[in-house]
Amino acid sequence: MKALVAVGLFTAVICGGSSAVATTAAGLSVTGYALEGSATPAHIKRDADYLDVVGVDGITLLGSHRVSKVSAEAHALRRTAQRRGMSAVLLVSNFDGAIDDFNEKTAYSALRSASNRNKLAAALVKASRKFDGVQIDLESLKARDRKGLTALTRKLHSLLPEKKSLSMAFMASGNHAGYKARGYNLKQLGKTLDRAVLMAYDFHGPTWSKPGAIGPLAAVRRELAYFASQIPRAKVELGIATYGYQWDGNPAVLTVGEARKLAGDKATWSTKHGELHAKLDNGATLWWSDQRSLRLREDIAATEGIGGIAIWQIGASAGALGPI
Repeated sequence: MKALVAVGLFTAVICGGSSAVATTAAGLSVTGYALEGSATPAHIKRDADYLDVVGVDGITLLGSHRVSKVSAEAHALRRTAQRRGMSAVLLVSNFDGAIDDFNEKTAYSALRSASNRNKLAAALVKASRKFDGVQIDLESLKARDRKGLTALTRKLHSLLPEKKSLSMAFMASGNHAGYKARGYNLKQLGKTLDRAVLMAYDFHGPTWSKPGAIGPLAAVRRELAYFASQIPRAKVELGIATYGYQWDGNPAVLTVGEARKLAGDKATWSTKHGELHAKLDNGATLWWSDQRSLRLREDIAATEGIGGIAIWQIGASAGALGPI
C-alpha cells in the first residue's frame, strides 16, 4: 500500500446523504485498510455491512528485527472491527517517514539472515497477539530480498497460531521477471500465504509519472490475470484504489470528495480506464476513482474467479464515493 496515501473511502453518497456500500459481487471477500490518523472506529462501524476484514496499518520495521509498538489507536480500530464481526489483521510495513517512502535497506537488514528473520517473525507474532492475522507489506524491494522474504513468510506461518491468517501485499507486475526484480517468488509465497493482495493501482502518480489513470482497466485485467495464474485464485485479492491525484501546480493526493469539488462540471468519466478525470483552468490535471470505479473492479475480480477485493483505504468522510 502506498502509505503516503492517507485519504480514501468507499461509502456511497445517495440523495445527498451517506450510507454504507452494503453489497459486492457474489462470493467476494472485502478487505478495507484502516490507517492510523485517517480511519476511525466510526468509519469501520459505518462500513461494517460491506467489510469482512479490516487491515490495520499499524506497525513498521525499525531495524534488523524490531518493529514499532501497536498504538492504542490501532487497537481501537481492531476492537471495533472484531466487535462488529469482522476479522482484524495487523499490517507491518517498511515505510520510513524520514524519507517519505518505503525503505528497502531496512527490509534487507531484516531479511538477509536467518537470525534476523526468526527474531522478526517472533516479534510479529507477539505484536499481533490480539489480532486475527498478519499482513506483510514490504514494498520497493529488490531481487536480493527474494529468498529472505520467502523464508520470513515460512517462518512466520510456522509460528502463528493455526486460527490466524497470514497475507501479503504485492507491488504489481505482469511477468516473472518483474516480480523477481521486486523481490517476490510468487509460486513459493502462494503455498504459504492465506491471502495475496495485488496492488493494482498507482500506475500513474504526480511524483513519478505524467497524468494518467491510477488503475487503468486494461492494466488491472492484464496484471491480475498473470498474478492469478501464479497463485491459487481463491487466495488472490484485487487491490483497488479509492482516492485521487492532482498533477501540476500543486501535486497532491486527494479524497474523492476533494477531487469532485475541484473538478466541478469539468469532471469526465473515462470508459476506457474506469476512472474520472478533469483538466482545471489553472492547468492542473486530476484523476480519481469513484463508486463506479469500484464496481467495475469488483466485476473484474468476480470474472477472474478470485477470492476477494482489498480497498485502500477507509478514511476521511470528505472522500465519500458515489455518483458525481
